[in-house]
Amino acid sequence: MSAPNDTPVSTTAKLLYFVPPEGGARAYQHINADASTGERKKNFTREEKDVVVENLRGKEDTVSLDTTGFQYFRHTSKHTSFTNDEEIYSQYYPESIELIKKLTGASRVELFDHIIRRRRPGQVDDSPDRRQPVAQVHVDQTTQSSIARVHRHLPASDAPKLLEKRFQIINLWRPISHPAVDWPLALCDYRSVGPNDTVPVALVYDDHEGETLGVKYNENYKWKYLHGMTPDEVVLIKCFDSIQDGSVAIFTPHTGFSDPSTPEGTPLRESIELRALVFYD
Repeated sequence: MSAPNDTPVSTTAKLLYFVPPEGGARAYQHINADASTGERKKNFTREEKDVVVENLRGKEDTVSLDTTGFQYFRHTSKHTSFTNDEEIYSQYYPESIELIKKLTGASRVELFDHIIRRRRPGQVDDSPDRRQPVAQVHVDQTTQSSIARVHRHLPASDAPKLLEKRFQIINLWRPISHPAVDWPLALCDYRSVGPNDTVPVALVYDDHEGETLGVKYNENYKWKYLHGMTPDEVVLIKCFDSIQDGSVAIFTPHTGFSDPSTPEGTPLRESIELRALVFYD
């Protein structure tokens, strides 16, 4: 499946940014949304800003996991239906583990979940099997939640030794069914993010808490996307890296966004993201 020929240099879009709660309170958001409104209880607000998002079509080699925090690759999946979770586990997971190992040089990759997103305008139900594109700039993990993930998803006998060496959390994101012209994925160059631009946000589940990073607005951000990403293209999104000495990107702020140049009648975005614990010898 080829990408569209009419590739723009950039697009201007409205992105939603995190505004911290007043008084220095710890930011939180409940994971379960109100079934009637689709809203989640939270103690922070958001603000919308117009930003330029550069199209990297033809310039894919200007970004990489360790410099910008994300990297594009061509890869045709053997599994193409993405309609049955059991088939995704048995078919898409094994090939994705091998792909991530090959692309990163990692010695061990453990997938801990996946999310399929299908945009459905007007649908307020955002339960796990009806997820839509996320419309807020965020980072999936903090350092604290990343370490907690290792302990949560791996045997207690393995975790301490694995945590002694480099590890990452990486999302493998790909469009499914058709190119993601509608509601593409915007990624922020890590080098343009300042030390005070992100704020931990507690994710409150029924039985535990997770943590993500809210991203405040900064005019210095450099936003990128790949126009018309096809199901034969993937992007690796770094959510965490245990190397934090300034030599590599630690994470990548990202968000889905409404591209105002999207032609009417364009198929609505459908995508899958896998979340992986990535370890190195």
